[in-house]
Amino acid sequence: MEVADLFRQCGTAYPDTHGASLSPQQHRAMHAIELCCTAALGGHVEQCDHCGHQTISYNACRHRQCPTCQSLAQAQWLADRRAA
Repeated sequence: MEVADLFRQCGTAYPDTHGASLSPQQHRAMHAIELCCTAALGGHVEQCDHCGHQTISYNACRHRQCPTCQSLAQAQWLADRRAA
């Protein structure tokens, strides 16, 4: 389970109940994370050169607060700190 899954399950109910306590930036981040790696952001088809099998890869939101999008940058940052 990821943060995006939680937002998708509870996303509409939470702002309705607690919307006044969220800043506009938090609303935008929540919405971006909710849409991350879904058809809503578009995507592309990848095809195997050998067997022709196709898979759809959906685009990421690239929001700086998205744990899915920033996990690689976070891992690189940690590796750099450990190497120093």
